[in-house]
Amino acid sequence: MGGANSGIGHQNVRLDHSGQAEAFDAIGDRYDEAFPHKEGQLAAGEWLIGALAGGSRVLDLGSGTGLPTARQLADGGLDVVGVDLSGGMVELARRNVPAARFHQLDVADVQPGGDPDLGRFDAVVAFFSLLMLPRAEIPTVLRTIHQLLLPEGLFALSMVEADVDDFAIPFLGNTVRVSGYLRDDLRKVVEEAGFEIVAESSYSYAPAIADVPPEEQIFLRCRRSA
Repeated sequence: MGGANSGIGHQNVRLDHSGQAEAFDAIGDRYDEAFPHKEGQLAAGEWLIGALAGGSRVLDLGSGTGLPTARQLADGGLDVVGVDLSGGMVELARRNVPAARFHQLDVADVQPGGDPDLGRFDAVVAFFSLLMLPRAEIPTVLRTIHQLLLPEGLFALSMVEADVDDFAIPFLGNTVRVSGYLRDDLRKVVEEAGFEIVAESSYSYAPAIADVPPEEQIFLRCRRSA
C-alpha cells in the first residue's frame, strides 16, 4: 500500500486524520522495507521526466519517505515539492531528498494562491495517498489537484484495486483506514474530476512483509483536460 499521506478537500466539516498520521509516524522507514520494489511508481516518474521541461514544478502528494519518487524526480531535473500529513515521514524525506522541499500538510491546505511554494504545478503525483481517504472525500481532492495544475498539466495517480470505503486494516503493526475502487469506477471518478486518462497499467504486488497482503495496483497517467 504504497503511500503515506492523507488529506481532504474543501468541506464544511473536516475529518480528523491524525490517527492516520500517527500510524505512519510509527511506521517510519519500515515502510520502504515493506515495499522495496516500486516498478509502477518508477515508470510513472520516468514518464514525467520525459514529458516535462527541466525545472518544471511537480507536487508529490503523500510524499512519504521521499523514496523513490521525490528523489527520482529531483534527480531528473524537476523542481519537487512534497506534502505529507505525517511529520515523521516529512523528516525522513528531508534527509533522503535534500534537493526537494517538503511540508507537513493536509491536502486541504494545499491551495492555489496560498504559500508561493504551494501554488500551481506542471504535474502532480499521488501514489497510494488518496486511498487513505474515505471515498466521499476523494472526488473533492481530485478537483483540488485539478485546480493546482496548470493548463495541460500532468497527473500520475496510483490506487489499490479494492471495493472498500474507509476500511480498517492492520498495517506494519498499526491500524490504518483505506478506501479503493474497482477499475472502471476509478476511471469514472478521475474523468469526472476533469482529467483525460492517457495511459493505464497494473501490477500484482506482494509486499515483503508477511502481515501485508498481496494487492493489485492500478497506475493512471492523466492530463488536465478542462
